[in-house]
Amino acid sequence: MKIHGRCHCGSISFSAEADPSKVMVCHCTDCQTMSGAPFRAVIPVPAQGFVLTGSPKVYIKTAQSGNRRAQAFCGECGTPLYATSPEAPAIYGIRLGCVAERAQLRPAKQVWTASAMPWIHDLGSVPGVSAQ
Repeated sequence: MKIHGRCHCGSISFSAEADPSKVMVCHCTDCQTMSGAPFRAVIPVPAQGFVLTGSPKVYIKTAQSGNRRAQAFCGECGTPLYATSPEAPAIYGIRLGCVAERAQLRPAKQVWTASAMPWIHDLGSVPGVSAQ
């Protein structure tokens, strides 16, 4: 599936080929902190065919395991864009929130579920409004 997206302010945009069956939700505490949300949704895309317009800021995060990941975001508006290997990226983990086709990309799995917020599966019972 062809996907495309951009940051909130439009300074950075991208396109890629993606396999919709690979969408995942991560509940790890790093994803919670870095996204400012209770989880992060990601779709991995191969580096070949990933086209980026603009120059994101990059933060190198080192996990407890010692694994290093380049976290890319827009330096103007702060939108998280992707994570990848700092050297010779083969895969980009695109942040689903900035993908235009995100409504079509249902997660196929969840990881780090031990860190998931205990209320996450109860959201269907929380009253909601369509707009404010």
